[in-house]
Amino acid sequence: MVLVFIGLFSCKNNNRDNNKARVFKKPNIIYILTDQWRAQATGYNGDPNLVGKTPNLDRLASESVNFENAFSVTPVCTPYRAALLTGKYPTTTGMIFNDLHLPDESITMAELFKASGYETGYIGKWHLDGMGRTAYTPPERRQGFDYWKALECSHNYSNLAYYEGNSQEKKYWEGYGPYAETQDAISYIRQHAESENPFLLVLAWGAPHFPYHKYTPTDMEGQFDPEDIILRENVTEGLREESKRQSAGYYAHIAALDKCLGQLQKTVEETGISENTILVFTSDHGEMMGSQGVPPRQKQVPWAESVKIPFLLKYPAKYEKGISVAAPINTPDVLPTLLSIAGLPVPEHIEGEDMSKAIADETVASDKAALIINVSPFAGVMEPYRGIYTSRYAYIKTLQGPWLLFDNAEDPLQMDNLLGKPGFEQLQADMEAALQRELQKIGDEFRPREYYIKKWGYKLTNRYIDYSEGAPPQGPEMNN
Repeated sequence: MVLVFIGLFSCKNNNRDNNKARVFKKPNIIYILTDQWRAQATGYNGDPNLVGKTPNLDRLASESVNFENAFSVTPVCTPYRAALLTGKYPTTTGMIFNDLHLPDESITMAELFKASGYETGYIGKWHLDGMGRTAYTPPERRQGFDYWKALECSHNYSNLAYYEGNSQEKKYWEGYGPYAETQDAISYIRQHAESENPFLLVLAWGAPHFPYHKYTPTDMEGQFDPEDIILRENVTEGLREESKRQSAGYYAHIAALDKCLGQLQKTVEETGISENTILVFTSDHGEMMGSQGVPPRQKQVPWAESVKIPFLLKYPAKYEKGISVAAPINTPDVLPTLLSIAGLPVPEHIEGEDMSKAIADETVASDKAALIINVSPFAGVMEPYRGIYTSRYAYIKTLQGPWLLFDNAEDPLQMDNLLGKPGFEQLQADMEAALQRELQKIGDEFRPREYYIKKWGYKLTNRYIDYSEGAPPQGPEMNN
């Protein structure tokens, strides 16, 4: 048994008896990953469409450390997931597009926790194998996860496929996929609650990713009327009707996931492991839904609706309820932060920053900048960009030069581009300097897309990416 002594903590905690030393095994970790759930689409952040509609998420927010400024390093599925598991940036690993294979030699989250005695499990959407979206992922390509009920990628929630263990038989979840995946996660938690070893479980729901009106669970049909949807004020006029229609389906999936979240929270409490379990709720990227003139279903652009994500971390044994952290946390920061909180060493090769210190001291990392990267996976749709988000400002540039500069405190809808305006020259210079510092840390020279494609040996067409040594069994689709 691997034990860690948890007695008196320097962190504030009003919810337990600090006069009694307690002995715990290392904390369990439940990492709940949603797909395309933007930070703005949460009741606890004031979305008027969800106030009172997501009680379980709102409760979790009230009990958690809330990283108010969490960002997706590249707002699309595969690059995010690779950065999450490795703690490295997409331009370091080459995981710059969707449907790529995370190199087998990568040192990942599951492998690091396994080395310290953790059981590991993965349920849901994987999107890191690159061998075809419905292909079987054998154990040697699961990056250290042992318990396995997963599929590379599908958003058919009414007929959601998965592979279990070492069987190559394609199976299907019964009913609405996220409901069934949640029940399997509940079974896993109950089975491992009394284990001598701690566990790391990733539950990766494919929802609320589009299609928004297909495959909605029957108990959520009609919960949101398009006519009643209140859009963000930065949604352009020509997209308002479609955005309302799509939002109704989007919110229905969110309400369904809130139901799942409540069941998970109840299980953690009933099994008696809540105190010593790190529970994380987050998303891989956001959804524009008509903001800034970008149609629904789109991400990958640098505005806040795309790159800003929810990130809640609950760990009652160490952190009191309701802590807010303003310092930004980026995708590569998650792994070193979890390792540190769990009392495990952070390997030197990890590029992300341990943000646990910012929980205890709000002055730590107050000047941090979260680097966002896009090598432009959708050929011809947008320019490659690099940018940074601080706790207040956003600055984005393309290969042609500076593009966007926002004061998110004064202009949360990012409708007033300060670039080149009188009085903001120093701010722009400071943000440019900060961006260059972040790029230098990871050795990214910000080259054209073709440079990275050639460097990693990819072949890019309008829709597909192949490896130079031969395509995967199914051509990867980059738009999901």
